[in-house]
Amino acid sequence: MSIQEKGNISIHTENIFPIIKKFLYSDNEIFLRELVSNAVDAVQKIKRLGSLGQFNGEVGAPLVQVAVDKEAKTITISDNGLGMTAEEIKKYINQVAFSGASEFVEKFKDAKDANEIIGKFGLGFYSAFMVADLVEIQTLSYQDGAEPARWVCDGSTEFEITEGTKTTRGTDIILHVNKDSEEFLEQSKLQEILDKYAKFLPVPIKFGTKTESVEDGVDEEGKAKYNDVEVDNIINTTNPIWTKAPADLSDEDYLSFYRELYPFSEEPLFWIHLNVDYPFNLTGVLYFPKLKNDFEMQRNKIKLYSRQVFITDEVKDIVPEFLMLLHGVIDSPDIPLNVSRSFLQADSNVKKINNYITKKVADKLAELFAKDRKAYEDKWKDIGLFVKYGMISEEKFYDKAKDFALVGNTKNELFTLPEYKEKVSPLQTDKNGTVVYLYTNDASKQDAFIQSANKKDYDVLVLDSPIDNHFINQLEQKLEKTSIKRVDSSVADKLIEKDEQNEHVLTEDQVKEVTTIFEKAITKPGMQVEIVALHPEELPVTITMDEFMRRMKDMAAMGGGMGFYGQMPDNYKVAINGNHKLISKILNADEAEQSTLAKQAIDLALLAQGMLTGAELTAFVSRSVELI
Repeated sequence: MSIQEKGNISIHTENIFPIIKKFLYSDNEIFLRELVSNAVDAVQKIKRLGSLGQFNGEVGAPLVQVAVDKEAKTITISDNGLGMTAEEIKKYINQVAFSGASEFVEKFKDAKDANEIIGKFGLGFYSAFMVADLVEIQTLSYQDGAEPARWVCDGSTEFEITEGTKTTRGTDIILHVNKDSEEFLEQSKLQEILDKYAKFLPVPIKFGTKTESVEDGVDEEGKAKYNDVEVDNIINTTNPIWTKAPADLSDEDYLSFYRELYPFSEEPLFWIHLNVDYPFNLTGVLYFPKLKNDFEMQRNKIKLYSRQVFITDEVKDIVPEFLMLLHGVIDSPDIPLNVSRSFLQADSNVKKINNYITKKVADKLAELFAKDRKAYEDKWKDIGLFVKYGMISEEKFYDKAKDFALVGNTKNELFTLPEYKEKVSPLQTDKNGTVVYLYTNDASKQDAFIQSANKKDYDVLVLDSPIDNHFINQLEQKLEKTSIKRVDSSVADKLIEKDEQNEHVLTEDQVKEVTTIFEKAITKPGMQVEIVALHPEELPVTITMDEFMRRMKDMAAMGGGMGFYGQMPDNYKVAINGNHKLISKILNADEAEQSTLAKQAIDLALLAQGMLTGAELTAFVSRSVELI
């Protein structure tokens, strides 16, 4: 019998094609993802029917082919899957895809993103009209006695079904590419899109052929000879490692997969194989990359797949914020292809996935720490930033990480948080019973302050990463009766307030006189003079900024919502060590020399804090030469 039918696709609203084009235009390359995914589905279905005994013919080697004909301006996607009868074309192509058309037009008038639409209404096939002004289907169903059928549509609501010419089971979709989309007739462009979306599809995807060198015997000198041969260009790995059991994989398998995903990256530190089937389905492999301390946020390094089809590398809502530093692959059939931001934020599966990944990462780190502390400490430089970031941003992660997070001191020793508290409590507890942690964010710049603290047997932590400001604030909130101060926020004697005080050698009148001399010698604004009784060997003048004030300013500079403090002028304390012999010398000098010596002592203190620059530095150098 010959099939012949013309008709209209029944749509109760305006023509849907211009709408599809308009909405999807920004991302028109996904037409290939959709059509290739459909072809893969058709191939997998015939395989399944064969295994269930519902199809007794020869299933054959599964294959999807993409071919381009530049002269004819066509792209053809072929599969050896189920195929369709004329009735099925009417049902699946004409009706199902359009049953949601009215709702579709209504719902997506304001859509911003192609992914919000495609797949939602079975519109995957119609993405073909983004690049083609005529689409033809040639198909032959697997059913006994089925006849080949052909469907053609020019992007209006009119279609035509006639007898087809296909002689083998499966479907060919032929796109007659429109003028605006001729870039897709380039071999390299199609290869790039296939590499992006189809690299791990479960059915082999053939795209033309490629030349390979094959060993072919030996020459007279016994060296191997090579011949160039044309082989199928299969663009995908059909069984990527996340589809396999961890027991069947070696370290080298994980590393070579990482190299395939990120060809120019350093080797990862370690990885986590995800595999869960309840209460949602999720597989994947996440890698810990080597992080540089400048916290380069290498976002978009985790790729999201659904049944091996690439969806997006915008995984912000699926993966907890702090895990965005990881690399790798997550595959979940529970996340539909039409991933939109609002969908992800609202979806309960996504929240469960988010929590699961956080737990898996924490468990892996705890296991590494427990198994081989030395190896873990060696990696701390690379993972510390990431762990701190997680502790700051995820309460659940903090609760687990507090047992394996490390802090390091200026002597390059590493401690867990409980170990460190135990180490410093005896000497660094102030008169109110608060344990004071001291830290430096620049050990070379703050060396004089560190040495002063070390003379008192105080320990100094190194907290110099970009997020340590936030980490310090969090530790203060979480740790009982603990205060954290930068080592240069006060003179060593005042960092940890004790009951015992040094004796003052100056009389009250001398204190007033010294204060006046130094106040006159200071030219910078925001400097408050204070005479303190320190050990005679401590510096004569020390300039510090109050811990709270400086921390607020640092956070304002990082955009931490403390803008008010950022506007405030800088305030410094100028601590004059009344017990230093220079102060006695100043008191016994004439007025001119008093001024010179006081100015010199202040400039030395400014120099120690890196605050002496420009003309003031030049004047200091000249004065130093004269004093020599």
